[in-house]
Amino acid sequence: MGIRKKNNKNPPVLSHEFVIQNHADIVSCVAMVFLLGLMFEITSKVAVLFITVQYNVTIPANGGPEETPVNYFHYGLKDVATVFFYMLVAIIMHAIIQEYVLDKINRKMHFSKTKHSKFNESGQLSAFYLFSCLWGASILVSENLLSNPVSLWDGYPHTLMPFQLKFYYICQLGYWLHAIPELYFQKAKKEDIPRQLVYISLYLVQIAGAYILNLNRLGLVLLVLHYFVELLFHVSRLIYFSNEERQTGFSVWAVLFVLGRLLTLSLSVLTVGFGLAGAEKQGLNIAEGSFNVLFVRVTVLAAICTTQAFMMWKFINFQLRRWREHAQTQTLKKKPSTSKSKSKKANGVNGSVGASGADSPRARKEKSS
Repeated sequence: MGIRKKNNKNPPVLSHEFVIQNHADIVSCVAMVFLLGLMFEITSKVAVLFITVQYNVTIPANGGPEETPVNYFHYGLKDVATVFFYMLVAIIMHAIIQEYVLDKINRKMHFSKTKHSKFNESGQLSAFYLFSCLWGASILVSENLLSNPVSLWDGYPHTLMPFQLKFYYICQLGYWLHAIPELYFQKAKKEDIPRQLVYISLYLVQIAGAYILNLNRLGLVLLVLHYFVELLFHVSRLIYFSNEERQTGFSVWAVLFVLGRLLTLSLSVLTVGFGLAGAEKQGLNIAEGSFNVLFVRVTVLAAICTTQAFMMWKFINFQLRRWREHAQTQTLKKKPSTSKSKSKKANGVNGSVGASGADSPRARKEKSS
């Protein structure tokens, strides 16, 4: 995960090992090209497409001419360039966290190879989930989405987004896209790549789906809820690696995981199944950004339900594996104690047999003679 190994022999330039060891520096140089492009008038128009959020719409305030106008944003094809730039930023941040935080902890803890990779994964995701949770919660509070749940479907389509909400989605897509080249930079095992790709694809499809279908408010609520539960899991795993006796966090996470799945399904059915079904604006109108038709609603609910069922299936398998491992450790602990008790009994029997043999009549005759 962005680890710089100090080797006596430098790998050949542009070889696989060279790219893996120096990928953060290479990506930083690419990002600097876009930033330097802002300094020149010829290239500034192109550089702006990658760095700043596009499709700004200024709406005058209702209070009068003295009030400052409000800026909103909608999505478009130019967002692909912005997502690409912030994918580069995510790769750089990934390498910084790895080198200056996680690698230092790994040197002190002396983890095995398996724990090393899992610790790196949980460390990276804990930082991302914490940042995304706090940022998403601040948007929920500022937009009054928690105090007014009806706003999740009221006024659909929600084509206009405040800056924070659109930038949040841009960063989310950039982060999960950066996870694909990170599989190469991390030298991920071949057997782990399919699992990681499924994991990444689920995030990308659902986040992009909420963004394109103008379900950005519902998507934000579900993301914050999901990230909070995942944050607790990865923090619990980090604590477990430091001390294997501390497993209370996993129990709390198991309860919140099930509650999170139920709450996700409830909000989805309430918003898509009932709220949008009874909305005033019905029909498919791509120009206006409205996708409120039966087929789209059924597809969205089917995708969410399938994802939640898949996550529950993985959760049940994880819990069963933990219980089996716990049972195996308990049996291994019992075996030495039972063998010790058997050996003590055997020594006691041999001692009693020896004592009885010493007091036998034949022994007494030999002593008298």
